[in-house]
Amino acid sequence: MDANFLVVDDHPLFRDALTLAIKASHPAAKIKEASSIDAAKDMMGRGERFDLVLLDLSMPGVAGFEGFLELRGIDPKQPIVIVSALEDSRVIHEAITLGAAGFIPKSARKPELAEAIDTVMQGNLTLPKTYQPPVRDAAGASDIGTRLSSLTPQQLRVLKMLRQGLLNKQIAHELGVGETTVKAHVSEILRKLDVASRTQAVIEVSRIDFDKLVSGE
Repeated sequence: MDANFLVVDDHPLFRDALTLAIKASHPAAKIKEASSIDAAKDMMGRGERFDLVLLDLSMPGVAGFEGFLELRGIDPKQPIVIVSALEDSRVIHEAITLGAAGFIPKSARKPELAEAIDTVMQGNLTLPKTYQPPVRDAAGASDIGTRLSSLTPQQLRVLKMLRQGLLNKQIAHELGVGETTVKAHVSEILRKLDVASRTQAVIEVSRIDFDKLVSGE
């Protein structure tokens, strides 16, 4: 069966560049394009499965990783690769922490784009050669462990779902509670972890073995 791709970028020229890169390694690929997050959400919301979604991080109407999280919320199992002109290692680390299948810099040439796409299609993570992962701070990890210990079991479950990229309404459905209740839990999580956003909360817990902590509650 031919591979099915979705390219999400508001710049027609770069959509064309990604299409050519895909065709280089997957000549028979079926490629759909979306020029906005809403258009991409509409396509994914209709139940169409894609082997890979290539997403520009800087899309109109969303900030930071909001667009990525919205698409992940529709289908947490959907492989999504971030394609961005922002090549800072902290941004790349954040993308991978949130569950991206890889990160491709927009400065990459066509052969590099094609190689990166092929790497992900083979089930591997693709990262820029210049990427340097952050050094883990044992003291910082200990501190986040202390802050996590102040969360209630329900708040830990909500935090686990935030790490999976689920939206508030999806978390509410999973827990059998109202969306207002979930919002209250998220607010308390941010307060107790001393962070300003959901994204920062996810990055903080990536510094320790959070899944082991939750499974042992």
